[in-house]
Formats: sequence, C-alpha cells, structure tokens
Amino acid sequence: MAGMDEQILANVGPRLRAIRQERDVTLTTVAEATGISVSTLSRLEGGTRKPTLELLLPLARAYGLPLDELVDAPDVGDPRVRLKPIRHGDRTVVPLTRRAGGLRAFKEILAPRSGEVPDPRSHPGYHWVYVLDGRLRLILGERELVIKPGEVIEFDTRLPHWFGCADGRPVEYLGIYGPQGERAHHVG
Repeated sequence: MAGMDEQILANVGPRLRAIRQERDVTLTTVAEATGISVSTLSRLEGGTRKPTLELLLPLARAYGLPLDELVDAPDVGDPRVRLKPIRHGDRTVVPLTRRAGGLRAFKEILAPRSGEVPDPRSHPGYHWVYVLDGRLRLILGERELVIKPGEVIEFDTRLPHWFGCADGRPVEYLGIYGPQGERAHHVG
C-alpha cells in the first residue's frame, strides 16, 4: 500500500505539468492565480518538491478541479454518485457539474401548478434542453412550443423564455446552460 501511495505522489508533478500545458498557461500565470512562487511550482511539477495540501488546494481552485482529480487519486469506496437536489418552488434541480463558470449541466423536474401564468424572462447565455419524460411547454419569444421526450431544443436566453408542464403532469429534462457565445457543437 505504501508503494502505491508513493507512486501516486510521484505522478502528481507530471500530472500538474500536463494539466497546465493542456490549458496552455504559463507557470507565471499559475503563480499569479495561486500565490505560489514560480520556483515552487517548477519544483513541484519536476518532482523535486513534495505535494502538500497547502500547495494543492490553491492549484485545485485555480484549475477548477476537485482535489482527487487534480492528483489523479485512485477510486475508493462506494462508486455511486450522490447528487444533491435543490428545490426551487415547483422545481427540483440536480446539478450534474460542479464548476462555477463555463458550461453547466443539470437535471430538472418541473411539477405541474394549477392556474400557472407564464412569465417569460431573459438573461445572457445559451440553453440546450433534452426532454426525458413528460411534455415541456416552452414560451420562447412570441412562440409557444410543446417539447416531447427525446426532443432537443437550443436557444439564446436573451430571448424571453418560460418553461412549464404542457399537460398537468411532471416534466423531467436534462439541461446545459452556458455563457453567451457558448453553443452545443454538432459532430458527425
């Protein structure tokens, strides 16, 4: 077991270098973002400085990665993902991504509400939605659409929009929300 731990620690430096190079950032840029000197970062990446929590925590924050992913820690214990749902009135939102910026994925369940009056809103961003179950009522600008299971929609969120249940039953969908300018890319 100790030999395995030593190997994991020995791989941290090259992994940090690979992450930095993948993101095409310099040691100076990482030093400015973390408050860790360029010299220390260089030694850490080169394996001559042992990784410590005091060094790894700011690096994890700067790269937007969980600590175990930053050091490529082995999987341990129960592999099940335990997502924490968030309730907002008639909505249950389950975040599927942990990062603060960029594209964010979530699963949402809308409960029907009687007498619901659509109140379209707009905000900067781009939204992609895949309906899993139920029928989603979408007000998008001047249009009203019903999105069925297996159907996908994408739109600029600067256009006033509103989601609801189309037929008095719950609706379940996957959503990806991104900042203005980010869109889903079709491959193939």
